[in-house]
Amino acid sequence: MDRRDEIAASLTAVSGRIDAACRAAGRPRDEVRLLAVTKTFPATDAALLTDLGVTGLAENRDREAAAKAREVARLRPEAGVRWHMVGRLQRNKARSVARWAAEVQSVDSLRLVDALARAVRTAQDAGERDAPMDVLLQTSLDDDPARGGCPVDGLGRLAEAVARESDVLHLRGLMAVAPLGADPEPAFERLARAAEALRRDHPGATEISAGMTGDLEQAIGYGSTCVRVGTALLGGRGLASPQHG
Repeated sequence: MDRRDEIAASLTAVSGRIDAACRAAGRPRDEVRLLAVTKTFPATDAALLTDLGVTGLAENRDREAAAKAREVARLRPEAGVRWHMVGRLQRNKARSVARWAAEVQSVDSLRLVDALARAVRTAQDAGERDAPMDVLLQTSLDDDPARGGCPVDGLGRLAEAVARESDVLHLRGLMAVAPLGADPEPAFERLARAAEALRRDHPGATEISAGMTGDLEQAIGYGSTCVRVGTALLGGRGLASPQHG
């Protein structure tokens, strides 16, 4: 089996899992999008995913992502890839991320909101991007500062900061990672409640990005609209982290 066939078989299996989870939750299949996490895998794998119809790709480190986005654009110039940043983001990387990311799912501080807004404006002025950046607020479900995320009780203030930058940042919803080594369902239930509260003040913030290879079914059961899958699509990775795949 060559690499394309291997990825195609994995994509079929993952799509089947999403289909089944949507049926079990009584949700339309088109409510849940698949985001392929390509971190630590080569641009050729990302290009093969686009050949199979997957154009939502995600990375968690700017340095790797910036180079990979350029290479995929060279390999598949007509693919229309939409790149997402899902890892923790330092403010000094905002300028680079604004050049390649359509969406940042890991916004968790007021200072990062400011940095991204400035970076997007600069990129637009330089002709490096022509659209605002979509933003998801990363929500901490375990109060572990090492894993990033804004505490649930701070989401309102953070959302207002993004809303004030609506000319360059579009608030799309929430992202979260389930706590390590614990039943993910209570965490996803908490996330669903936080998302409902956010929508009361920001009706357009309808996205919930939750669920990965090991827990996508539970996340879909609690309203996830975006599952971030790496391992089940592309295999194990030597540099894997527990956060976003």
